[in-house]
Amino acid sequence: MTTRDKNSWILWAGLLVLFWGVWGAFSSQPSERYGYPNEMIYVIWAFTMLVPCTIALRRGRFDRRPIAAVYGLAAGLTGAGGQLLLFQALSNGPAYLIFPVVSLSPVITVLMAVALLRERIGKLAVAGVIAALVAIVLLSIPAGAGGSVATGSWPALAALVCVAWGSQAFFMRKAALAGVNDATTFGWMTVSGLLLVPVAVLIMGGLPDAPWQAPALTAGTQILNAVGALFLVMALSRGKASVVAPITNALAPVLTIVLSLLVYRTLPTIWATVGIVLALGGSTLMVYADEKREDAAGPTEPSAAGP
Repeated sequence: MTTRDKNSWILWAGLLVLFWGVWGAFSSQPSERYGYPNEMIYVIWAFTMLVPCTIALRRGRFDRRPIAAVYGLAAGLTGAGGQLLLFQALSNGPAYLIFPVVSLSPVITVLMAVALLRERIGKLAVAGVIAALVAIVLLSIPAGAGGSVATGSWPALAALVCVAWGSQAFFMRKAALAGVNDATTFGWMTVSGLLLVPVAVLIMGGLPDAPWQAPALTAGTQILNAVGALFLVMALSRGKASVVAPITNALAPVLTIVLSLLVYRTLPTIWATVGIVLALGGSTLMVYADEKREDAAGPTEPSAAGP
C-alpha cells in the first residue's frame, strides 16, 4: 500500500467531520420545535442507517466469517447501546455534566489501541492527542451551566456511555485488522441498531403522537449521522484508532459551533473558543505526525479498505 493510500483516512475523517458537524448543528431541531422524544429520534436514526448500508453493500462483498459478525456486532451494539444509555442518563442528570464525561470516549479508544493493538504514536502525535482530548471537554461545556445537580444513576450511565463509545471505535479498527471490509462492519452495525429499536419503543411506552414534520425533520438530520458513521468505519479501517478517534471527536463540534454561529447567531463561549484552537492545533499535529511517520516507513502491507 502506498503512502497516499495509507493516508486516505484523512479524506474519510474529513467527510465524517463535515457530516457530523452539520448533523450536530441541526440535530436538536425535532425536539426543540416539536418536543419529539429522543428515543423516537433513535428509532428513525436506526432506519436511516439502511441507506448508507445498502450503498456500501452494493460496492463490497458481505463477509460471512464469524469473526466479521463478532466485531461488527460488538461495534454496533456498543454504539447503539451507548446511545440508549445516554437517553437514560439525560432523563435524570444534567447535560452540562454528562456530555463532558461522554466526550472522553476517545481516551478509552486510545488506551485500548495502545494496549491491545500495540499502536505506537510519536511525541508530536501524543501532544496532538492530548490537545484534542482537552478540546473535546472544553467544547462540551455549554454557556450558562449552573444550578443544582440532580442525584441518581446518571454518573454511572455517563461513564458507561463513555466506555461503550470508546470501545466501539476500537472494535471497528479491530475488524479492519482482521480483514473485514467496511461494508460488512457497517452492515452488522445497522443490524445492531435495528435490534435495539424495540427497546427504545419500550422505554417511550409506545409510539408518540407528533406532526409529520417531526419525523421528516428527524430523518433529514439523522441521515447525516448515519452516513457519518459509515465514514467513521472507513477512516478507522485506514488510520490508527489512537489518531482517528481524537481528531474526529474534536473537529466535528468545531464545525457545529461555526455553523451555529452562522445560522443561529450564537457566539461561542470562552471555553469553546479555547477548545476550537486546541482542536485545530491538535488535529494538525496528529495529521502531520502521521504523514511524517509514513514518509519514514515507506510502503507497508495492505489492510482492509473500501466498502
